[in-house]
Amino acid sequence: MASDRLLGTLEFLREAERLKSTLRSGYTSTGRPESTAEHTWRLCLMALVFSDEFENIDLLHLIKLCIVHDLGEALSGDIPAVLQTEGFDKSAQERADLDILTKALHPEKRAEILALWEEYEAASSPEAILAKGLDKLETILQHNQGRNPADFDYAFNLGYGQKHTSAHPVLARIRTILDQETKARAEASRAG
Repeated sequence: MASDRLLGTLEFLREAERLKSTLRSGYTSTGRPESTAEHTWRLCLMALVFSDEFENIDLLHLIKLCIVHDLGEALSGDIPAVLQTEGFDKSAQERADLDILTKALHPEKRAEILALWEEYEAASSPEAILAKGLDKLETILQHNQGRNPADFDYAFNLGYGQKHTSAHPVLARIRTILDQETKARAEASRAG
């Protein structure tokens, strides 16, 4: 690998490090806001541990999709689904940020990352469909596990990502379990 290629890759990795400090709407089980990097890590772990349930799936490809799916958030941050407004194109913002974020990479590696992100966004492969569904499930799992504020809107999660979590039978079964947990958390939070 040429020296300039190494330097460009290191520059990209330094910029991507921002995901460690990019906060999401979820809270950890200790009550600390969750970062995008932490969400991505557990999403990749979910893909790994559920991979035996998915037939004819390229696990490495699935993991790559999971790794890049929120990479653009390193620059403009995460906008939770509950706060997204009509007319704002979160996908376009993330794509524009990803263009900036990857500019230091070797053109072939940059093209690979951009293509993976676009595949994920379009859910244009079996692996991308699973990545999108697992992404929604990881978010719900974290909301159910986290030490959330008293006014946390659990009801929102009951409709969140239904299209993606119903795209595969295993995803749908996981969703059923998580929806039961969500209802229990909502009831417990109303009871005080």
